[in-house]
Amino acid sequence: MPRSLRLAVAEFRDRPGRAVLPGVALVVGVACLLAGLVLSDAMVRAVGEGAPVVPAGVDLVVRAEPYSDVPLDQAIADRVAAVPGVTGVRQVRRVRVDLLLDGRAGDRRADADVEVEGARRVPVLEGRPPGPDGEIAVDRVTAHEHGLAPGSLTRVADAAGDPVDVVVRGITRRGSVAEEPVIVVGEGLAARLGPAQVLSLHVTGGDRAAVAAAAGGGFRVDTAALVSAERPEQDLAVVLLPFSFLALATSVFVASATYRAVYLQRQRHTALLRCLGAFRGSLVRANLIEALLTGAVAGGVGALLGGVVAWLLARLFDATGLSVILGAVELSPALLPTGTQLLIGVATATALSGFAAVRPSLAASLVPPLAALRTSEGQTPDHAVVRRRRVFGLVLVSLAAVLAALGVLAQGSLAAIFLVLFSAITGVFGLFGVLGPVVVPGLGRVFGSVASRFGGAQWKLAAAEVRRVPQRSASVAMPLLLAAAMVTFFAVAVGSAQRVEEELDRAPRPDAVVTDAGGRPLDGAVGAAATRPEVAGAVVLHGVEADRRDPGGEAFPARVAGAEPGQVRDYLAARATPVDPGPGELLVSDWYAERSGARTGEPFTVEGLPGGPRTARVAGTFGDELLDGFDLVVADPGLAPPTRVLVAFAPGADPAAYEAAVEGALTASPTVVVNTRAEEGAQDRRYLDLGILLLMVLLGLSVAVAVTGIGTALTISVQERRKELALRRALGVTRGGIQGGVVAEAVLLSLVGVLGGGLFGLVYAELTLAAVGLFAWPTAAVAPLLVGGVGVVALAVLAALGPARNASRIRPAAGLAAG
Repeated sequence: MPRSLRLAVAEFRDRPGRAVLPGVALVVGVACLLAGLVLSDAMVRAVGEGAPVVPAGVDLVVRAEPYSDVPLDQAIADRVAAVPGVTGVRQVRRVRVDLLLDGRAGDRRADADVEVEGARRVPVLEGRPPGPDGEIAVDRVTAHEHGLAPGSLTRVADAAGDPVDVVVRGITRRGSVAEEPVIVVGEGLAARLGPAQVLSLHVTGGDRAAVAAAAGGGFRVDTAALVSAERPEQDLAVVLLPFSFLALATSVFVASATYRAVYLQRQRHTALLRCLGAFRGSLVRANLIEALLTGAVAGGVGALLGGVVAWLLARLFDATGLSVILGAVELSPALLPTGTQLLIGVATATALSGFAAVRPSLAASLVPPLAALRTSEGQTPDHAVVRRRRVFGLVLVSLAAVLAALGVLAQGSLAAIFLVLFSAITGVFGLFGVLGPVVVPGLGRVFGSVASRFGGAQWKLAAAEVRRVPQRSASVAMPLLLAAAMVTFFAVAVGSAQRVEEELDRAPRPDAVVTDAGGRPLDGAVGAAATRPEVAGAVVLHGVEADRRDPGGEAFPARVAGAEPGQVRDYLAARATPVDPGPGELLVSDWYAERSGARTGEPFTVEGLPGGPRTARVAGTFGDELLDGFDLVVADPGLAPPTRVLVAFAPGADPAAYEAAVEGALTASPTVVVNTRAEEGAQDRRYLDLGILLLMVLLGLSVAVAVTGIGTALTISVQERRKELALRRALGVTRGGIQGGVVAEAVLLSLVGVLGGGLFGLVYAELTLAAVGLFAWPTAAVAPLLVGGVGVVALAVLAALGPARNASRIRPAAGLAAG
């Protein structure tokens, strides 16, 4: 057996616990990687298994080219059917429908795939496909949210907006798309729901080239086998895998720091081997072989835990509502890895463990024998090296400050963003990388001094321990610092930007919009129901679409509304826009006036209206959002049927109470919805909170790996301080006091990472906003950040329980006799 291999095996046999310490972080890192792979595979598989399929017997599929605006209509189907050899052409259709799940339509309509007997396309998870009429199948996300199951009764709205009772016959495998339900209906029910869109043509028989020629330009013709082989979108995998790789990279960083600490403990042993004639190469190879063995074991254990972590993440996504946004709920990833996944875990951990051990191994082999025979406590650092390190760190921090200042001075340009980005990279490397052995112990001393006022002297001793081995403390805190900085940066940047947008958006807008979810005309009762005592002004708009050409001859669409002049005047007055249109006069939005050349007081011709063009005097202009996106208003309520009611609230009005009152008065019109400005803001904040929560959950993988670094560092610290801890016990410190001191060290390190990184992220979030020309006081969703910070501290405490228990078991006599 080679000498290097004998040394590696001997170390494993002599000190197995110390040998596997660097593998703890790799276990968690590989578990996170495999969890990302397993959960991503489950998500992609759920999307792929739930995607519509090409029924048996179909030979060719005719679809529109991407970004083509050529409609696929009956004429094209007839041309394809006339191709020699074609024996059948079936249209694949989809219709938009309003689901009345809670008695009323929501603001998101459903897509309904129309299926016929014998040509089923959408796979069903539970129950059976729907019949021709009176039955539907809903997606699994909608079923999960609303508690639907095969046999449940619900309603849909027909083309006229009247409710139709239906039975849920099946739950499909696919999920919703951006919280929009996706259902399946039969031909009979589809005929009652409204006009359908043809998505593709399923062709039986015929030659592919002949069918493509008959379909014409703008369409593609593929074989059924080619369409069936198309892979589902990998968007969900893209969400998870980058954060899994980040967790794996964090584990390498922690493992490298642990190897450095372990090799430092072996200095006497290394020195003795050097004195006995061992070469540096043999020692390096022994360390690397040991690291490879550690990595292989860690990879196997991590791979076995990956399925459990994936299952826990799936349940967490369900509990927080993130799975609904991702369109995949109640996933059940495999708890045990496949052979390929196990091989990936072992190979990845082995390679990364060897990589993490290279630099510490080389550094350990370079220690001269006589110098290495000293104890680690007796060594003194090279002051010249320390001085050069500090100078280099200060130069980097100064460079980061200069780059940040240049970014702020160049605000509004693309260069400003890159300057702030490079400043952040340079700053984190200089402040927490090069100067980490100074900054981290300094922060620990500050937090320890504050905590000692409430928790006693053990917090001061914990801060002293953080300063005892500053390089190790900095290495442990760095991953937590980076994760906390990224979470805080995104939370503050997005929250502050949203606040700035709300403050800058002073343009008047409707407080509420009453409209039909499916764009149907409103009946007369809607306008009366919308005009309540808490309303300062309301206007019923009769909208149509028209085309217009600008002075350059380019055509662009225009939204034109007819309205009662008195209602327009009252509504505009309530929105602080004093414009008084007379009968037959026009109001033009600011954007449309600039685009079309319309001017106040001059005649203007509106083309494309029912009954032909109209020419009228422009009475004034209004803000682009004031009339819910309409470009022109004609003082004529007979222009078209009513399509919406815009409402301005009186001071002190309750938007939620108004919405409930209007919907309660319109029970006969279940498709009429009330969208309030307050509700839109709450929805935006919900998506923002969910985005921050998703970021925190995924970055939590890296935090979990970083916390293992705290556990391993404390384990090594306890081993190194056996004499000190034994002396404390001999002086009367209880076991609880010893345990509390070790836990205090973990809390200090976690606080340094969370608060230090949070402050760094806060500063650079403000710098980024300043670089784009905005300034706002920091704003963020505080609750998720506080919960995340408390969670990190709690994980650190859990990681410290093992080392604290070992420290409390040290007997005074045994500890004082240790060598």
